[in-house]
Amino acid sequence: MGQKNGITRRWARRGTRPSAPQDLRYASTYIFGAVCPQDGKGAALVLPFCNTAAMNLHLAEISTMVSPGRHAVLLLDQAGWHLAADVAVPDNITLLPLPPKCPELNVMENVWQFMRDNWLSNRIFQDHDDIVAHCCRAWNTLVEQPWRIMSIGLREWAHGF
Repeated sequence: MGQKNGITRRWARRGTRPSAPQDLRYASTYIFGAVCPQDGKGAALVLPFCNTAAMNLHLAEISTMVSPGRHAVLLLDQAGWHLAADVAVPDNITLLPLPPKCPELNVMENVWQFMRDNWLSNRIFQDHDDIVAHCCRAWNTLVEQPWRIMSIGLREWAHGF
């Protein structure tokens, strides 16, 4: 997420052309997030880098959110930092890499799109701290709405409806 965010559709009166702010600067940050569509829970970290160390921090955060006695299966794409040899996978998590070039199978892609469309697009950020604050606010808004996580994340193929 960064200052070069995308422009999204806006509601406007027919025949008008509403302005949509766009920034040309390059400050950015990364949201590492995971959701449990079954329970409507989520865990995330907003970090200044995207690498194996960040992934390890994220896995540790997810591990704390897994209910005692339960085990999480984490669907993820095959990004280098997801599957690096030095990724420290906690005992209560199993990583399940998705096939290459299948973003439609990754629930988090839908979550990111929803967050961008509704809370993070069409705005100018003042600086890096403002980007981080908006990302944290967007994520916290999402996890305060478990029904939304369930709506975005539940898939028939994954949950056997």
